[in-house]
Amino acid sequence: MNKDKLKSLGLAVIDTEIEGIASLRQRINNDFAAACELMYQCEGRVVVTGMGKSGHIGGKIAATLASTGTPAFFVHPGEASHGDLGMITPKDVVLALSNSGETDEILTIIPIIKRLGAPLISMTGKPESSLAREANINLDVGVDKEACPLGLAPTASTTVALVMGDALAVALLESRGFTEEDFALSHPGGSLGRRLLLHVSDIMHQGEDVPRVRSGVSLSAALVEMTRMNLGMTAIVDEHNRVLGIFTDGDLRRTLDKNIDFRNAGIDEVMTTPCITTRPNVLAAEVVKMMEEHSINAILVTDDNQQLTGALNMLDLLRAGVV
Repeated sequence: MNKDKLKSLGLAVIDTEIEGIASLRQRINNDFAAACELMYQCEGRVVVTGMGKSGHIGGKIAATLASTGTPAFFVHPGEASHGDLGMITPKDVVLALSNSGETDEILTIIPIIKRLGAPLISMTGKPESSLAREANINLDVGVDKEACPLGLAPTASTTVALVMGDALAVALLESRGFTEEDFALSHPGGSLGRRLLLHVSDIMHQGEDVPRVRSGVSLSAALVEMTRMNLGMTAIVDEHNRVLGIFTDGDLRRTLDKNIDFRNAGIDEVMTTPCITTRPNVLAAEVVKMMEEHSINAILVTDDNQQLTGALNMLDLLRAGVV
């Protein structure tokens, strides 16, 4: 095996697929816009179907549509004629993929789809094929040649179909005014979901788990509380649980530099006041930015009356996957 030959073959595949994608530019036309309108106005779901490699691409297109604001799912055309056609309703739009446009399993179910009255969008490489003629709208995804040197394995054709699917999904996304928050709702397990859905109240320590001491106590008493709660800080509150200040591990290091008498010093002398606080309904991601801007590793959570309701530190944010 010659390394230069292998690299040359790889580049040839990429060049062929780039040519196929480039040819799509002239096919983003009125048919494309009409397909988008059908899918946008769909009162049900977009039902995607396809056999073989087209089926794999169809599954990905359905997943992309569903995650970007257009409800969609994939139906295997072979299973459809054995009961799964019951998933399709007159309110749905069917998107059928077939490079040849002559896939038997798809052609078999077309009469049923038409009887239901569900609009049919085809995505084929042959505009004169049976599937293209039966469809309400045909999207041409044909390529001059496959990247496979035998011209047999679906390569460039599947890539072009995938890109057309992405074009549909993104055009619909923009038309619906789909936002980052909408995306996060369908991706709660991903990093974006955590950043846009997790609030301070979801991860903060609260109740008896929040370190706090009353104003006027000794520095040594505050250190005992910090050690007991193991959050690297303690809040200093008044008799009404309102936050007056905070004392952190960083404050402790600065206090040591000042040669203060630990046995006789009061917490009010060394606490940081006023201190940075946040609210329970703030996004955790915003707290990360706040802590970075102020170079702090812990923050207190208060209500509108500045009463202490919680606390969290950078480790809590790391555990939650926000950082």
